[in-house]
Amino acid sequence: MKRRVCIVTGGANGIGRCITERLWEKGDFVAVIDRDIEAGKRLESKFNKERFYFFAGDITEKTVIEEFVEELVKFHSHVDILVNNACIGKGGLNHCSYEEFNYVLRLGISAPFYLTKLLMPYFNQGASIVNIASTRAFMSQADTESYTAAKGGILSLTHGMSVTLAGKARVNAISPGWIDTGTYQKEEDYKPNHSEEDISQHPAGRIGNPDDIAQMVLFLCSEKASFITGQNFTVDGGMTKQMIYHGDCGWSYEPS
Repeated sequence: MKRRVCIVTGGANGIGRCITERLWEKGDFVAVIDRDIEAGKRLESKFNKERFYFFAGDITEKTVIEEFVEELVKFHSHVDILVNNACIGKGGLNHCSYEEFNYVLRLGISAPFYLTKLLMPYFNQGASIVNIASTRAFMSQADTESYTAAKGGILSLTHGMSVTLAGKARVNAISPGWIDTGTYQKEEDYKPNHSEEDISQHPAGRIGNPDDIAQMVLFLCSEKASFITGQNFTVDGGMTKQMIYHGDCGWSYEPS
């Protein structure tokens, strides 16, 4: 199988790290850009450097994205897979400043746009872009506007880019639900400890793990998904489909 060149933003921890590992295990070359230098160095020590490249930087900065692409294309003239994964939340109306809100938008929307724009000349025919969105694009807890805005934006960016890149690259999104990322963070010997109540919120009978998302990434980047573009795939164990009214399942609503 031809070795693919893959990029994962925010690929040093959490869902991004799991995606990175699964692509590397497939025999691909994986380039990760992440601001967590310590986590990136750990991946460097774990992987064969012939197939792994870590670039330390914050992709909210335009020059960082430019420098990353400039360095990558020095040793790879093409790109097959781009996973726009990096994003964080900084609260909402009550606790998020103007500057913090715009930081999240730069991280979750502007960076994927600009990185894709710079890579356009390098995408192999049949390349695949996967944007990691969230079920938070469709539903919210209070005071989460920065994150929900970014995830709503990446969904719109997904179908927009899928049309612009038609015939060159397929572009899809994945919206994870509740994903326990503990095993792919810094904790050693992490063991999930979920309550029966937490689990029961999921028709699938469990809380998600990063591999649930990574496997969907692998599928969307494969030939098996060659007729799929511009779409969003919700991977949440059915949590967003389970309607619960006051008095259902032992739950009661108590307005504050």
